Amino acid sequence: MFLVIAYDITDDTRRRKVSETLENYGTRVQESVFECHLTPSQRQELEAQITQLIEAEADNVRYYRVCQDCLAQSTAIGPVPLTTDPDYYLV
Repeated sequence: MFLVIAYDITDDTRRRKVSETLENYGTRVQESVFECHLTPSQRQELEAQITQLIEAEADNVRYYRVCQDCLAQSTAIGPVPLTTDPDYYLV
């Protein structure tokens, strides 16, 4: 599945940890936005990790799932192209 993950984290330390975690799963396309191609289990794992890192009362993390038909119709303007599905998988 293709996910766009956006976040607004109020604390610098938590923000850095969330960013580092997301870098293990996807591509940073803007300062606080990542695009990720994940399996359902990877998504569940990622959400669990981020939930442990943030303070729900102060921070905001959003996961937007983009279906394949909608993704095919998406465009990007600027130096960072839309993230493509990797041609390989690590097992």
